[in-house]
Amino acid sequence: MDAAGRRRAIARTLQDAACPVPAAALGERFGVSRQIVVGDVALLRAGGLDITATPRGYLLGGGAEVGERHTVAVIHGFDGMERELNIMVDNGCTVLDVVIEHAVYGQLTGSLHLRSRRDVQEFMRRSRAAGGSPLSTLTGGIHTHTLLCPDADSYARCTQELREAGILLE
Repeated sequence: MDAAGRRRAIARTLQDAACPVPAAALGERFGVSRQIVVGDVALLRAGGLDITATPRGYLLGGGAEVGERHTVAVIHGFDGMERELNIMVDNGCTVLDVVIEHAVYGQLTGSLHLRSRRDVQEFMRRSRAAGGSPLSTLTGGIHTHTLLCPDADSYARCTQELREAGILLE
């Protein structure tokens, strides 16, 4: 299969996927390296395809979004990150992203798409393995998350638990 055909096949695979598809899995499927897939995705994006990279893989169009979008402002260090994310997903909300306001670059957004404790565990494992720091370390722990909650009650429970944990920024 030539490169253009592979890119079309990657786009179809993402269109048909019900969950994020890792670059390594796409590479294995099409007999190329993960890095070739990363380049293919960059070219697909440049061609206008809306592909979101999450910690679990690529989503076409950001994934199916059903529910209410809310933004929540929080503050914590690395040690509070797992607790914060678990509170959100335990209340039925999907953590779509993390956003900080950087002094030089302005708004920086990291796509997350975390829906379950398993997603949070995998995200934390990767964070620890990479040895990197969360974006919020650049802002003294202050950041926001865009949440997709099934209903207003889920969001209210989430914010109440974040408040009780001392994580909600008010």
